[in-house]
Order: sequence, then structure tokens, then C-alpha cells
Amino acid sequence: MSIRLFPLLLSMLGIAVQAAPHPDAATLQKLATDPYWVALGHYEQQTFGGWRSYVDDADFFLAANGERSPLAELTATLDAVYADPQQADSHPQCRFPSRTRWLRQQLQLDDLPAVTCAEFDTWYADINPHTTILVFPDAYLNSPSSMFGHTLLRIDSADAAGSGTALLSYALNFGAMIEDMDNSILYAWKGLAGGYPGQFALLPYREKISEYSSLENRDLWEYRLDLTPEETGRMIEHVWELRQVRFDYFFFDENCSYRLLELLEIARPGLKLIDQFPLTAIPADTVRAVKDAGLIKDINYRPSREKELLARAAPLNPAELSWAQALAADDEALNDNAFAALPTERQSLIQETAYRLLRYQAAGQERDVDSATRSYRLLQAINQNPPPRLEMDIPALPEDGHESRTWQLAVGSQEHRAFAEYGLRMAYHDLNDNLSGFPLGAQIELGKLRVRQYEGNHWQLEELGLVGIRSLTPRTQLLKPWSWQVRAGLERVSGAEGDRPLVGYLDGGGGFTWPLGNNLLTYALATVRIEQNNDFATALSPAAGFDSGLLWRNAAGNLLLEAQADYFHNGEVRRRLALTQQLELGRNLGLRLSATRDFSHLGAAQNEVSLQLRWYHY
Repeated sequence: MSIRLFPLLLSMLGIAVQAAPHPDAATLQKLATDPYWVALGHYEQQTFGGWRSYVDDADFFLAANGERSPLAELTATLDAVYADPQQADSHPQCRFPSRTRWLRQQLQLDDLPAVTCAEFDTWYADINPHTTILVFPDAYLNSPSSMFGHTLLRIDSADAAGSGTALLSYALNFGAMIEDMDNSILYAWKGLAGGYPGQFALLPYREKISEYSSLENRDLWEYRLDLTPEETGRMIEHVWELRQVRFDYFFFDENCSYRLLELLEIARPGLKLIDQFPLTAIPADTVRAVKDAGLIKDINYRPSREKELLARAAPLNPAELSWAQALAADDEALNDNAFAALPTERQSLIQETAYRLLRYQAAGQERDVDSATRSYRLLQAINQNPPPRLEMDIPALPEDGHESRTWQLAVGSQEHRAFAEYGLRMAYHDLNDNLSGFPLGAQIELGKLRVRQYEGNHWQLEELGLVGIRSLTPRTQLLKPWSWQVRAGLERVSGAEGDRPLVGYLDGGGGFTWPLGNNLLTYALATVRIEQNNDFATALSPAAGFDSGLLWRNAAGNLLLEAQADYFHNGEVRRRLALTQQLELGRNLGLRLSATRDFSHLGAAQNEVSLQLRWYHY
């Protein structure tokens, strides 16, 4: 009988050896609130007590209430890592290598069962993490998902770091999972409301370079971080735990930049980067936080394909630019006697400009045999007559621009009524703001509030702007982009008998911008507007109009001279002339002088002047 029981006793002994230890409650509670365990679970402490994980995926948790209890998830993980090692790749040790490593270190778990994690080992060896580079693709107004820029991480192997090439490296990206049917407006709305799940993705870096610098014409800034190979490896180890795991995604806070800051805190515990962003996480601000933490070793700039084209074309006169267009359209122009008569050095510049123009036009398009043939012919001509090396000025670093949130204090007069005005803008930049680190002619404003206090202690809401985007991209002989704008919110307008009613509006328009010289732009846009105005008979009143102006970057700051008009269906005509000059007192301080004159068929013209102090502060 005892012989028959012997296998059972051995089995029970094996189970006992692999049983999870049971640390005392105080030890478990201390570990459950350790910042590193909190970071591994992506937990945040709730305002009124308790915990919640940013992860919106039940598969990430081993405990039934793991999403809201770091202690329950810790206890469940401690039990799970002692499971039968025959589970192999599906074993909790293989699914959660970061948790396993940390618990082994904290509790000296020398008796953990040995598990073979072939899938993880192969994946990790293929990435071979050694160095981390933070990549910032600059803002791109023509894509709602890219208006504020973006951040991702590049993971270099030891071989890539030594060779200086990044084409074989991996890019670690966090982004929204977008449905193909969604248009730009729906995308923007769902992004604001958390309507998309977000996921991490690891893919070849060369694909991201092509996407950002070629397809979207965005400059890339690469910041090499001061992380050791061990710290980089620890971060990538945790990324394995996040495969196919869904997070809530919001444009302004729980976005790409916020999630990557969490990963950096996994790499180097104690950084406390995400604590700096309780409300919003604008990518440029997060880059600045990483820089202020002393994590950046050096910086590399990759200009977009558009920037390189314009830089190469800059020395050409209009006739030479016409030749570049002709060569890009038909390589037979290389045999034209008039082209051959040009000086050799001018031919070399024209040929490379034509080649860059052709590649720019082909970006994002399916491969075309005719285009490829012309490219090859132009490359042959360039090899026979190479141009001088393209030298490009490096623009101001994006993180050196003004901070995103703006506080405003103004004094002024509106038709002889003195007022004080108090304002706040949650993000980000307008046409007159301090320009360093931003492109001239770009504006993105979100969450704009202005409240006025008139004489006699009369308070009123002056403006509540939900969104205001303007893209004034200049047209050139080679490139002819559209300019456009869109705004929505509440604002005060001229009304009957000097009144200024508060109206709801949605307006937008499109047109063109032209350069008149260095740092001088003029633009003209056709506009449409829908307005809810209690002075009008209908609930919603449409209007057509125009918006034109002059934007000048001068020694003091930015000057904007603007003329606008709206022609409503009910006969109301509303026009405005405005002049605004910003004086840049410092990176995060500006003084703005504004003067406007409003005309309306409903009443007399109204004049307003103001002097506003603007403090840029995150």
C-alpha cells in the first residue's frame, strides 16, 4: 500500500515546493504601493481615494479586481509565477517578465520554477535593446492627429549604436487605433472624448522615418537619452507585457507622450515625469520635461523632404525653377539645347531640385514606372554633374519655444468704457505668440477663456473658444498648398444699439498664402460661418465672407493686420479691421497691443484698444 502512495507523495511534495510564499500583510501592502509596482500596473491614485489603472484591458490583470487594486494584483501575480512550468510561453512568468523579475528581487524568490519562455527570448534577442532615443516629429497642421507633434522611442541595438545607422532599429510608438471609416472631424471628436483605444506598437524605424519626414512632411528631432543598456532593456521587457493591451486614449492627457513618459519611469524609477502633467500632456512640453530631468545626451535633426526640396531650390531664380519643373515632368528636357547652354553649376542645382521635386510628388503614391524612369535618368545626370553638398540651417529646438498654457491680463477701452480682462488658454499657440520653436503662420488654440470686468464692477464672459486652427502655408513656384482655418465656440459680436451679444459660432475657410519676402506673408481666404444669435429671427444663421491679412515677423515680435467680413443671409453685414503687435519680452512673457474697429448694419461702428500681458506657463 505504501508503495502505491509513493508517487502521490512525490507529486504533493512537488506542489509544495512550487507553492507561492506567503509574506506577511504589511510586506505585501508595502510592495503594492511601491512606485515601481504602481508603474508596472499603470495605476493612478484617485482624487477621493482608491486606485485605477490606465489599462483598459481585462487580459492585463490576473486578479478579478486588479484594475482597481494593486494589492490584489500583486497577490495574484505572486501566486501565478509559481504555476506549473509546463505552461511554457503561456506561463505568467513569460507573460509578465518585468513583474517576475521585480518580485524575485524584492522577495528573494530563489525557489521559482524554471520556465522556458522561447517566444519572449526570441523577441527580446531580435530587438537587442541597448540605447534609447526619444523622437519628436514636429507639428503638422494638415493632420488632426499630428497638430501638436508626436513622440515615440527609437530602440537601438549595440550594433546599430556603434555603426551610427538607425535604419535597422525599432520604433516604439503609442497611438490611437483608428477606424478607416472615420473622417477628420469624427477623429478629432472621438480623440477628445476618449472614443479610441490606444496601443503600443513596435515596428522598424525606417517605416516611421518614411511616414513622418516624407509622407507628412514633418521634421524629426532625435534626442539620445542617458539610459544605460540595462535601463533600456528593463523598459523593453515591460513593453512585452503590453502587447495588444488596450489603453484609453485622449488627445490632451492620456496620449502618446504621456504613455512614453510612463515607460521612461519603468526604465529609471524615481523620475516622476508624469506627475508634471496632471491636466494635459502636449508633446513639446513632455520633451522639455525629459530635457529638464537631465536625460538628453545629444540631439540630431532630420529635415522633412519638403524642407530639403525648398532648401535646394532656394538659390534658383524663377527661370531655373521652371527648368526644374520641366525636368521633373519630362526627363527629355535634359537634352534641350537651352538647358545644355546653362552654366554647369546651375545645371547641377536644377537637376537635383527636379529630382527632389519628383520624389516629393511621388511620396505616398503607388509606384509608377514612368516616374521611376524619370527619377533614374535624373540620378544619372546628377552623378555626372553633382551639386555641392546641401547645407541646411537647423531651426530652433521645439522644446525651447514658449510653454503651452497661457495666462492673460489686459486693460483697455471699448467705446470709452474702460475694462480689465482676465484670460486663460489651455493650449497652444496663435499667430502673434512668441515665435521661437514654432513655424510662422501656424495657429492651434484650444480651451480659450476671456472674462471682462467693466467700470462699475460689471462682469461678463467675452469669449469661450473651443478650438481655433489656422494653417497659413505659403505658396511657392514649386509647391502650392492650400491655407485653411476653422474655429468654434462663443464670442461677443457687434449688435443693435451698441449692444454686444454673446453668440455661438462655427466658421472656417480656405484660400492661399503668399510670401512677400523673408518673414512677411499675405493671405486671402473665403469663409463660411454658422451663428446662433438671439438677435436674428432664425435659430442658426449662415454667412459667407472673407478673411485676409498681412503677417510680419519683425524685430519686436509678430505683427498681424487683418480684414474680415461676414455677409449673412438675413442682410446683416459684419466687418472688422484689426491690428495686433506682440512684443516678445522673454521666452515665456509677451506684451500685446491690439486695436480693432467693428462695423455692423445693426448699429454704429465700435472701436476697441487693449494692452495685454501674456505669461506662458505649463
